Amino acid sequence: MKFPQQGEYAPFVGPFDPCPPVLCKTYVLPPNLFVQFQPPGLPQFSPEEALTRGTLWPLLFSPYQPRRNQEGGE
Repeated sequence: MKFPQQGEYAPFVGPFDPCPPVLCKTYVLPPNLFVQFQPPGLPQFSPEEALTRGTLWPLLFSPYQPRRNQEGGE
């Protein structure tokens, strides 16, 4: 079961906004929003992999994609 993990929206741009308009912004939708209860028998990661990924269940895993490079810039 896969869920969309990224949403988009167009921010309001006022007529006197001094900044250039940003056409589209994105946000993360965590997978736990779509799971209402924990069904029995869900597949599980191994303990080592669960510690690495931050969750025991693959259904609730959401990879983090940083926007910054290693030096801290955009």
